[in-house]
Amino acid sequence: MAVDTSVTAADEDLEISATERAHRSRARRRKVVVHCTQLAVLVVIIGGWQLWVGNDSRKIILYGVPSGIFSRLHTWIVDGTAIGSLGDQIKVTLEEAFIGFLIGTALGITCGIALGRIRFLADVFSPYIKVLNSIPRIVLGSVFVLAFGLGIESKVLLVIVLVFFGVFFNAFQGVREVDRNLIANATILGGSRWQVTRQVVLPSAFTWIIASLHVSFGFALIGAIVGEFLGGSQGLGVLIKNAQGTFDANGVWGAMVIMGLVALAAEWAITRLENHLLRWRPAQLSGSDL
Repeated sequence: MAVDTSVTAADEDLEISATERAHRSRARRRKVVVHCTQLAVLVVIIGGWQLWVGNDSRKIILYGVPSGIFSRLHTWIVDGTAIGSLGDQIKVTLEEAFIGFLIGTALGITCGIALGRIRFLADVFSPYIKVLNSIPRIVLGSVFVLAFGLGIESKVLLVIVLVFFGVFFNAFQGVREVDRNLIANATILGGSRWQVTRQVVLPSAFTWIIASLHVSFGFALIGAIVGEFLGGSQGLGVLIKNAQGTFDANGVWGAMVIMGLVALAAEWAITRLENHLLRWRPAQLSGSDL
């Protein structure tokens, strides 16, 4: 007796479709719950802070207060700051951070892959890199200010130093973790050293490299702020320094809020870049739920 396979296939399609709809519905509900919980946590923190400080002038001077922070940001946006418009200060800090981040990332990736692929270079430069990495790199900011002045150069150099090592070690380790069988197979098939590096090693190590960028941009912002704090005439670091000097905790927190928003925007952009460059990863490994 013949079996109607078309009906069976249609039933299976309906079951799969229903399962997908249920999965998407659960995912949407979970997303709403997560966002509502995040908002509730933020409300509790800000509300608790506001209630704890209250109208106590001493606490306001020492710790700031959310309403005062909002008022300070509003004043900066509408009337500007003591050293110029708020937009100019953000632009200066972002310029320093982005230039240093791009240069530090490029140098870190290049050096990490080179030392990871060429054992001789790794043996020669390993002790120097370890010594440089052991130096508190923030301290170098003072050296750069003395050597290069209060301009953008000293801040960019500090950002480069902070970004370089994080990217370098991830790139180096990523290269060392590449499956040796893949490299051997590519070599047997006639691939040159450059072709193997470009088509096998680099894609395999890219997960490590991209992971380092999430942390490195935060270090780039820190480097720019610290450089401005040590010696600068413009930027968010100067705003923080001036606010600290006048016991304006609201101003310090206001500048930090701006930094946080910039960091979140950069994190979103890096995540988008990661998802675009690493589309080949299995779906269960490419999401945030690990």
